[in-house]
Amino acid sequence: MARIVSSTPAPGGARLLVIMGSGETSPTMVTTHRRLLERLGPPPVPAVLLDTPFGFQANVDVLARRAVDYFRDSVGLDIDVAAWRSAAEGTSVDGERALARLRAARYVFAGPGSPSYALRQWAGSPVPDLLADKLTSGGCVTFASAAALTLGATTVPVYEIYKVGEEPRWLDGLDLLRVAGLPGVAVIPHYDNAEGGNHDTRYCYLGEARLDALERQLPAEAFVLGVDEHTGVILDLDQDSATVVGRGGLTVRHRGHSEVFPAGTTVDVAELRAAGRPGGGARSAPRSEPVPESRPLDRAEPAASLVDTVRAIEARFDAAVAEHDVDQAVACVLDVEQAMVAWSGDSLQSDHARTARATLRRMVVRLGELATTGSHDPEATVRPLVEALVEARGAARRGGDWATADAVRDRLLDAGVEISDTPEGTRWRLLT
Repeated sequence: MARIVSSTPAPGGARLLVIMGSGETSPTMVTTHRRLLERLGPPPVPAVLLDTPFGFQANVDVLARRAVDYFRDSVGLDIDVAAWRSAAEGTSVDGERALARLRAARYVFAGPGSPSYALRQWAGSPVPDLLADKLTSGGCVTFASAAALTLGATTVPVYEIYKVGEEPRWLDGLDLLRVAGLPGVAVIPHYDNAEGGNHDTRYCYLGEARLDALERQLPAEAFVLGVDEHTGVILDLDQDSATVVGRGGLTVRHRGHSEVFPAGTTVDVAELRAAGRPGGGARSAPRSEPVPESRPLDRAEPAASLVDTVRAIEARFDAAVAEHDVDQAVACVLDVEQAMVAWSGDSLQSDHARTARATLRRMVVRLGELATTGSHDPEATVRPLVEALVEARGAARRGGDWATADAVRDRLLDAGVEISDTPEGTRWRLLT
């Protein structure tokens, strides 16, 4: 659909095509967004959110606002919405405004939704050519999740296959990856998805059997680019390079044979093409194998999901409560609340926010219990008095005054302190 352009250096700055497997509006991609913007020159960088992929959803305004808030609050970028929610926009004033914003933007972002819906709305419109122009004149096109599926020569209609049950098939894509030197490619985000639990949801919810069937429908020279969740691939059109960032890896797959490029890897685009040739992807690099970084990358990434973040904080909270460290426990409660805010823009959280809220409520209740029972160790509080009485009882026993010794023991028991006489001496404990 896109007009194909040359890969000569652009007069207007960096030319970048970025694929994100997921996490595009989560804490894991904040650093990547910031670095992409730095490549485009000094701020302010004109930027737009292209909302077409989720334009059919009833909460489209809410989703757009969340993305705008994420870029403003987390990335430090004021991003406009290029509202192209249906093909009808082409005949409206709002549609012309969206196209004007798209033309002026140097950073174009699109994310979750439906790839087949987006392609239908863009068909016959100026949008595909405007996206291709960014990769000629200078700019960055960052497509994630559903939008990422549209970048290849062919596209998987995910909803129709996974939700509706249609037979696996391909649609024509934008073929923007041809501009980056990767013709005949199909992009599969969410490549390592594991939400299915008892069924295979890898490969953007397709699973192995469906992806295998789809691969057999591709031309012999075509191949798959699989991008893991919370992972990005930065294609630098001037350097003809691909850099993998984030938490997972980039997989080049041809007819079931895969080669994996882990995060931290920078390779020539020619190497990706070679890996995608028939027989070229016969080896698979283990993801645990360290790969030298040819360019400095920030590896201090946050946890991969809100649930992972909250679980780590919850463990710190439980340890703080066990140590009667009220300040640390309160800090953990605040950390959970902050994590919920930070991850609120992520489109993949599903029930994660509900889980985090339940954890937060449990922590607040536990803090309330501490307020009732006191944060100090009760044994430490009563220890001087109990040990004085234990010593007095011991003196009575040594003097043969058994009545006094028994009376002390009984009064301590009434007060919730149990006495045990052992060969090593007298022991005591508080009864709960």
